[in-house]
Amino acid sequence: MTPSTHRVHVVGRPGGTGLVLLERDGELPVVGWWGVLTPALATGLAGGDVDLFTGPPASDGARRGLVGVPLLPEGARAWPGRPGLTGHRAAGEPAAWSPAFVPTSVEAGPDGAVVQAVDDVAGLALRTEVEALAGGGLRVRHRVTNTGTTPYQLQALEVVLPLPDRATESFDLTGRWCRERVPQRRPVDDGLWLRESRTGVSGHDSATVLAAGPAGFGFAAGEVWGVHVAWSGGTVHRLERTPPHGLSPSTLTVGGGEFLLPGEVELAPGECYDTPWLHAWATAEGLDGLAAAAHTWQRSLPAHPDAPRPVTLNVWEAVWFDHDLDRLTRLADLAAEIGVERFVLDDGWFGARRDDHAGLGDWVVAADVWPHGLAPLADHVRARGMQFGLWFEPEMVNADSDLFRAHPDWILATGGRTPPEQRFQQVLDLAVPGAFDHVLEQMTQVLTDVRVDYVKWDHNRDLVDAGSSAVGGRPGVRARTTAFYRLLDALAERFPDVEWESCASGGGRIDLGVLERTQRVWTSDQNDALARQSIQRWTGQLVAPEYLGAHVSAPVSEQTHRGLSLDFRAGTAFAGSFGIEWDLTTADDADRAVLAEWIAAFRQHRDLLHSGRVFRVDSPEPAVWVHGVVAPDGRSALVACVQHDDAVHAPPRVRVPGLVPDAEFAVTRIRPDAAPAAVVPARATGAVLAELGLPGPDRRPASVVWWHLDADRSPTA
Repeated sequence: MTPSTHRVHVVGRPGGTGLVLLERDGELPVVGWWGVLTPALATGLAGGDVDLFTGPPASDGARRGLVGVPLLPEGARAWPGRPGLTGHRAAGEPAAWSPAFVPTSVEAGPDGAVVQAVDDVAGLALRTEVEALAGGGLRVRHRVTNTGTTPYQLQALEVVLPLPDRATESFDLTGRWCRERVPQRRPVDDGLWLRESRTGVSGHDSATVLAAGPAGFGFAAGEVWGVHVAWSGGTVHRLERTPPHGLSPSTLTVGGGEFLLPGEVELAPGECYDTPWLHAWATAEGLDGLAAAAHTWQRSLPAHPDAPRPVTLNVWEAVWFDHDLDRLTRLADLAAEIGVERFVLDDGWFGARRDDHAGLGDWVVAADVWPHGLAPLADHVRARGMQFGLWFEPEMVNADSDLFRAHPDWILATGGRTPPEQRFQQVLDLAVPGAFDHVLEQMTQVLTDVRVDYVKWDHNRDLVDAGSSAVGGRPGVRARTTAFYRLLDALAERFPDVEWESCASGGGRIDLGVLERTQRVWTSDQNDALARQSIQRWTGQLVAPEYLGAHVSAPVSEQTHRGLSLDFRAGTAFAGSFGIEWDLTTADDADRAVLAEWIAAFRQHRDLLHSGRVFRVDSPEPAVWVHGVVAPDGRSALVACVQHDDAVHAPPRVRVPGLVPDAEFAVTRIRPDAAPAAVVPARATGAVLAELGLPGPDRRPASVVWWHLDADRSPTA
């Protein structure tokens, strides 16, 4: 084969992420490159000169190989690393364990590509889709179909993309309950960096975004390539560098897919399996560039919350399981007085749920606690001008429940044994039709009997020993995940005016799969504002701020027992979807007045907060963080300077990128508190604010200052 037999396809729009697909005879196309598709580069690639993508001849003068990575790496084509597809048939049957796909069609253009291929010996067909997305990202997925006559055991199917050799440092996230999204970096060395989520959901310790670039890339600067697996079950994120092997040159790849348990996917003849979408972004603008692309795509989704994000009060840390109508109506009255717009009744309203030992699975209003149903509270909340929200945990069941006593066979379990309890509960197997229908109809009845505007959907335990009778006793994590999607989709269709929040012991299920169906996520069960600063900062690497539930806690944190000022707690919540997790009956008039000021400020500025481009400044002083949002037209911004601890050096300047350089901006401080702050100019140009910045405030630890910058108004006091 000579280079003239190759064809070059470019997927992507100039200014966003692009991908070059090299079509070749008899073998799967090669991804020759992906990265920032500048207009000049798009023009240069349009000529389709394949010589740009060929390596040097072998020492024996053999043909030059294409530089890049096959669309699906295959051992049969001398791929030396982790293959893209792993699976087999029963012993003695045709060799499906080492496929060698031959393309049958390639359709490609700027908006996407579809490649179809077959391996008649293995009895498999492959379909790969590439889509260009709003915001400048791409997403890729595979489908494998069993075209043979016997079952095919699929072990793994992953999307893999090449990285350039200058990507020498990797970045991803880890964490735990109440400490989600902790960043970590490491040099890119030979071998496989594998991040697996095995908890049955994307997980508190999820990689979230796996990125790589030249060493030292920061928030605002540096080339970065990043990927995310858009799936709410088990996931795999992978980065691998291989030295040269035989016919294969050294390669660096990044990718991911679904984490599959042994025997979880068995394809009968004619059946197919689709990978989750792998989202992929490339930027020359650092981690903020990756975040901007992800956020822009989220804002294009049909499920995106277009209405202003209501100020929410959730009663969990105010009343716990102690549901009393008089106490709750008093709390609702105080909430309405300070500007709260949504009142959410949390766990404890149903079945025998007086504590966390009983009642899960019985989604019937508890008559002993609510003798007249939930309507008296819901009606009172609405009469005060607020929306009414309700908590559910539809995927779980307590052993002490009517549901479990009637159907102990409806839980995920293996080998006839009951899995170990977590939080006194088991996982309901929604892949069982009876269990699915039970939850759907009981939730439907509750949401029909009382008007509900918002559902907090929780998920409070890992999937352990998770076999499913719905799939013949095989692992049931995948089947349960798809059933969760179906249940949420069915309820959203029945109740199109309800907003849905994804919560999994806080931030345990935050991914782009669930964000296609929800309007909010509970960022973390950690309400300590100092700890929340980091959690919100790094969850925002993937998720736009309007989704990030961020609540003002009680003066002393329930989680850390640390006391923090009201201004710091409110100033931290200000950066997300603002709410309150505090018994307002214990707050004095002065505190409620301060909180009302913060709520008014949030309501004034939330349109900008939830539409602008997020920026985070690489600060020379680790104790001081600067972040904010800049409007799409660059004519306004909101900027926060956060003092975490005593600073070693003088306060750094607060520089604001992305403003119109020659516009003059009014600089106004939002809700000044009693602490001193730097004197700032009343007006400054965008160029000055980007290069020189505002004087950094000399602040006490655990404090925050917010400024509003606006080119279209005069400064105010």
